Amino acid sequence: MSTATIFNIQKFSIHDGPGIRTTVFFKGCPLKCLWCHNPESQENKKQILYDTEKCVLCGTCVKVCPQDAIKIENNVLTTDMDKCDFCGLCEIYCIQEARQVVGKDYNVGEILKEVLKDRIFYEKSNGGVTVSGGEPLMYVDFIEELFKKLKEENIHTAVDTSGAVNFKNLERIAEYTDLFLYDIKLMDDEKHNEYIKASNKTILENLKKLSKIHNNINIRLPIVEGVNADIAHIEKTIDFIKDLNIKKVNLLPYHDIAKHKYKKLGIDYEEEKMSKPSEEKMQCFVSMFESKGYEVKIGG
Repeated sequence: MSTATIFNIQKFSIHDGPGIRTTVFFKGCPLKCLWCHNPESQENKKQILYDTEKCVLCGTCVKVCPQDAIKIENNVLTTDMDKCDFCGLCEIYCIQEARQVVGKDYNVGEILKEVLKDRIFYEKSNGGVTVSGGEPLMYVDFIEELFKKLKEENIHTAVDTSGAVNFKNLERIAEYTDLFLYDIKLMDDEKHNEYIKASNKTILENLKKLSKIHNNINIRLPIVEGVNADIAHIEKTIDFIKDLNIKKVNLLPYHDIAKHKYKKLGIDYEEEKMSKPSEEKMQCFVSMFESKGYEVKIGG
C-alpha cells in the first residue's frame, strides 16, 4: 500500500473547493515560491520547527532525546539532524511548546479512515476532500489509490496543484478528480525563474493539455505586490486561458501570516520584496476577468 508524508490534515476547510472539506497537505514541492505560505511543505521529509522565542533553554529536550541529537552550548540550542529520527519526544516533553515535528507518514487506509469521519459534513454542504501541499501529485500513486476509494464512497474530490509535474500524473488522476485548483503564479518565464526558482513552461503546457481532458478547472492566481500585481500579468493570463476550458478564477492576495514558520525552520523570509496589493487594485483585476466572462472570487 502506498505511503506519503503528510504535514497537516485540516478539518472544516472552506477555501479549497466547494462546501465543507477536509484538506490533506502533502510534504514536498518542486517549486520554491518567494511568498510560500507553507514553507514546511517544500522538503519531502520530516522537519523540526524550533521557536527560539518560546525556548527557555531548560534542557529537558536534551535529556529526553534518545539519539543524543540536541545540544546546548553557549546558550544556543542546536539539533544534529543526521542523528535525529523524529521520534517526537522533544516535542512531547517541551513545556514551552517550542519544538514541533512536522511530517507524519500515512498509508491510504489511514487517510481514508480520517477523512471519512467528516462524511456527514460533506453530505450536508456538498463538500468533500482536497489534496494540497506542497505538490500532492508528487505522490501520484497514493492520490490515485485514495481517490479511487473516495469515489467508491461517492465523495467529491479536488486537487490543488502547481502543475509542475509530469503530465502523466495529471492524466492518471483526472478520471477520479471532480475539481482541479490550478495555480498560475507568473506568466513571464524569466520572472518565474527568479521568484519561483523554476520555469513555467511545463506548468502552462500542462494546463493546456488538462483543459482538453477535464471540464472543471479553477485557476488560482496569487497576487503579490512587488512581484506580479500588475495589469500586464493579468492581461497575459487572460490571453493565455481565453481558449481553455476554464470558467472560474480565484485571486489570492498576498499575506505574511506564515513568516514565523520561516524563522522556526531557520530560513530567510524576504518580506521586503513583497506586500499586500490594495483593495482598489484587486477590484481592478476582478473587473478585468469579469469583463471576459469569468466567475471571479477574491480568496480561496
